[in-house]
Amino acid sequence: MRITQGTFSFLPDLTDEEIRLQIDYALSQGWACSVEFTDDPHPRNTYWEMWGLPMFDLRDAAGAMQEVRACRTTYPDHYIKVNAFDSTRGFETMRMSFIVNRPAVEPGFRLTRTEDRSRIQRYSTTSYASNAPEGQRYGAKG
Repeated sequence: MRITQGTFSFLPDLTDEEIRLQIDYALSQGWACSVEFTDDPHPRNTYWEMWGLPMFDLRDAAGAMQEVRACRTTYPDHYIKVNAFDSTRGFETMRMSFIVNRPAVEPGFRLTRTEDRSRIQRYSTTSYASNAPEGQRYGAKG
């Protein structure tokens, strides 16, 4: 199952050159970029781990690409995304977010249905990867 979160998630994976072009576009709009990673891509997990600090003063995509490569080297079996946000109004508004790294195998999610009072059906999703301990979910050996 391919995780589809953020901009471009239904397209084939972006090449590094395509990623650089998207970062260039974000910077041309005056947006700040950041890099985040996780091994738990549940749709409600909106707060991924930050890789470094947001790059508010970045003017060239090469700096963000350097951070993407460093994060990939450290966490090759994690999901990694680039965020671009606009802080011109005094608060951060997400303008673009896209995945730039995925584990080789994406096991997907299990849908669990339970019956509640008055035969009400409740549904929840759980990542198959979350059966393994954090840091060992996508092939990393502990």
